[in-house]
Amino acid sequence: MAEKNYYDILGVDKKASESDIKKAYRKLVRQYHPDVCKDKDADEKTSELNQAYNTLKDPEKRAEYD
Repeated sequence: MAEKNYYDILGVDKKASESDIKKAYRKLVRQYHPDVCKDKDADEKTSELNQAYNTLKDPEKRAEYD
């Protein structure tokens, strides 16, 4: 199975700054939060967003991911 691209999940460029990543994460997590979004996949999408953000916000994890 192919690994998911965290940049695509958050909708940011690979060269995005930490603030751009944070803005994109906050916007998407607000949109897909299970309390707001009634989709069946809301929990899964929120979990995916959290995993992507937690990897890309930490400079060491991001360097390892890249």
